[in-house]
Amino acid sequence: MDGKEEIGMRRLGAKGPEVFPIGLGCMGMSGIYGDTDENESIATIHAAVDRGINLIDTGDFYGMGHNEMLVGRALKGRRDKVLLSVKFGALRAPDGSWLGYDARPAAVKSFLAHTLSRLGTDHIDIYRPARLDTGVPIEDTIGAIADMVKAGYVRGIGLSEVGPATIRRAYAVHPIVDLQIEYSLVSRGPEREIFPLLAELWIGATVYGVLSRGLLSGSRPTGKTDMRNQFPRFVGENLARNQRLIESLNGMAAKKGIRPAQLAVAWVLAKNKNVVPVMGARTRAQLEESLSALAVSLSPSELAEIEQSIPAAEVAGARYGEHQMKQLEAEVGH
Repeated sequence: MDGKEEIGMRRLGAKGPEVFPIGLGCMGMSGIYGDTDENESIATIHAAVDRGINLIDTGDFYGMGHNEMLVGRALKGRRDKVLLSVKFGALRAPDGSWLGYDARPAAVKSFLAHTLSRLGTDHIDIYRPARLDTGVPIEDTIGAIADMVKAGYVRGIGLSEVGPATIRRAYAVHPIVDLQIEYSLVSRGPEREIFPLLAELWIGATVYGVLSRGLLSGSRPTGKTDMRNQFPRFVGENLARNQRLIESLNGMAAKKGIRPAQLAVAWVLAKNKNVVPVMGARTRAQLEESLSALAVSLSPSELAEIEQSIPAAEVAGARYGEHQMKQLEAEVGH
């Protein structure tokens, strides 16, 4: 697995780009899960590109711009080897708190200007609002990004964490490359309505949270600055209940002679060929563990056995806190 030619690539949407079956998400490199090592972060990005990963995901609000600058430094001299996927629109205060979302057309273009500068590039391959701005018609937001496509600053338009009606409305304005949404063994909501709609419209899916922020791999919050301290699945009785699911995953992985994280990623890869997991590896070791899932083959009967042993309905706690869940349009009504 030393190059793209040895791996079956996946296409994002009907006319979108071909991508390596695993992408690299860089959010965790900017402190949201605790302290990070910048040299290791850059080495991880380099290792990902060297292994054939060509989808690099970031957001202009990750570390209040730190993440984009980090990715820009890491990709200096390598920009032509990757596709940059960028989320925008989340507003943050100097203390790091969240202030809401802004997807007005003028804001879209202003955010993009700063993103291009921080990343040191002349275009973004996939540009997407991080969440739905309920005060702005999605048509206006997508129209503004479409203007930037025509101007050459953006190649493709994506969406993130929105529901079926918004996807259809956005698609009516401009072709959509992909939807970014959380999906894992224990977060299977998109299977109900979202994935069937994406298949109907020939829109790709890039999914995050494949390890449920480390829950499925046995990772736990590392300190006060770790955002997971606020997530219900990692707290108190919920964590104790979820441990039973984790033990089931551990047992099934042991039967196949692999690690739990490998099995969790392999399940997503095998479950839907139109889905590309975006793995939030912060170190080269974490990256290698994710890439090792590509060598794991799962039969339909094994997929069914895994799902029966680890039923998503039994996970304790929502994937985000109550306030954040209310901002996820994809969760409305579910």
